Amino acid sequence: MDRRRASSTCTSTGSWDYEVFLSFKGEDTRYNFTDHLYAALYQKGIRTFRLDEIRGEEVASTLFKAIEKSRCILVVLSKYFAHSGWFLDELVKIMECRNQNGKVILPVFYHVDPSDVRKEEGWYGEALAQHESRNIFGHKTQRWRAALREVGNLSR
Repeated sequence: MDRRRASSTCTSTGSWDYEVFLSFKGEDTRYNFTDHLYAALYQKGIRTFRLDEIRGEEVASTLFKAIEKSRCILVVLSKYFAHSGWFLDELVKIMECRNQNGKVILPVFYHVDPSDVRKEEGWYGEALAQHESRNIFGHKTQRWRAALREVGNLSR
């Protein structure tokens, strides 16, 4: 799946499908923190997109459209977030939307230190080293590193 195709536009209009896009690594936070956060947003009437167990090619286009059509994005950065190229690609798209039109990004550092994300240390350093050792992502790792630095800097 070529995620670069979907990364060309980011909505800057006031016409939103969602108030919040919730980005998270399911195995880390789905049945605890993220579920509680989603429930709280729902109870307040805040229309929130979260990707549930959807698979296949159409996921990327659905996901990227939802990012583009969301007013703000909550990124839950957890222990294993960076272990998945999928979530790192999603983060790149999120940061592109921030840079293209000022989309509001709210990072939540769930049991991780923002400086570990920013400086690629701890779990984040290990994950990126693993991706690079596999040598299958090529140019993507540089974009992932830039997106992680940028989202880590939002905590300052």
